[in-house]
Amino acid sequence: MQKAIVYVISAVVAVLVASSMLFVVDQRQFGVVYAFGQITDVVTEPGLHVKLPVPFQNVNYIDKRLLTLDSTDSEPMLTAEKQRVVIDWYVRWRITDPSNYIRNVGLTELAGATQLNRVVRNAFQEEINKRTVKDLLSLKREALMSDVQKEVLNAVKSSKPWGVDIVDVRLTRVDYVEAITESVYRRMEAERKRVANELRSTGGAEGEKIRADADRQREIIIANAYKEAQQIKGEGDAQASRIYAESFGKDPQFAQFYRSLEAYKASFASKSDVMVLDPSNTDFFKVMRNGASSVPGKK
Repeated sequence: MQKAIVYVISAVVAVLVASSMLFVVDQRQFGVVYAFGQITDVVTEPGLHVKLPVPFQNVNYIDKRLLTLDSTDSEPMLTAEKQRVVIDWYVRWRITDPSNYIRNVGLTELAGATQLNRVVRNAFQEEINKRTVKDLLSLKREALMSDVQKEVLNAVKSSKPWGVDIVDVRLTRVDYVEAITESVYRRMEAERKRVANELRSTGGAEGEKIRADADRQREIIIANAYKEAQQIKGEGDAQASRIYAESFGKDPQFAQFYRSLEAYKASFASKSDVMVLDPSNTDFFKVMRNGASSVPGKK
């Protein structure tokens, strides 16, 4: 019975020792093997690997994927013309040499991100000090980002290399500080209002000009129409007078009779017209008074 217990305990110890000697490296990680605090091996290939049991050796894992570091502070920077601007940026980086990274940076990705943030910010500050706001907003910003990337690479590959690679550096936003931004917005608003007022005044002047020209043309058209109407009326009156004259010349009696009828017609055009006349002493009713005998051609 005691031998069986010994065998079981031995088997358990053997399993524990064997499990402490095996470790798995993921394809997204580096496996760093330590022996009493010193790096003895860096495993780059994924799979099952063997090491000495704890406490003789232990293993730590570091991410080998492409990492992104975003800017976190909003402290303003000075441009070449001493304008205070706030920028946003990001960096794409990866760990390429775990040994150098652990010796010179730290054991985790966070340690590298913290130090890299400081280096990138200092590089941006140095490059922005050389450029104007116009440069930061134009195509020259590409040159700025390239120069920053070079400076950061020089910093991480110095006499104590970090064991990292800087893949890309991007400047995503450039803006004035809040106080200056408000002032810029007010100036832009005032400028837009000035342009709007200028356009309104120009439009008003053009409108008055168009209305004046339309009124002038209207008066000219009315005057020309009145002139033509008077000419036509004069021609009609002349023709009427000529016809009347011819009528008088051919048959004066009939012309007088026709004129009398026209006068009757004009006199009694309205029911409300009232005339007080003496028929016996008035030539107006001569035709009515004489009857058919006064009609031309009648005997």
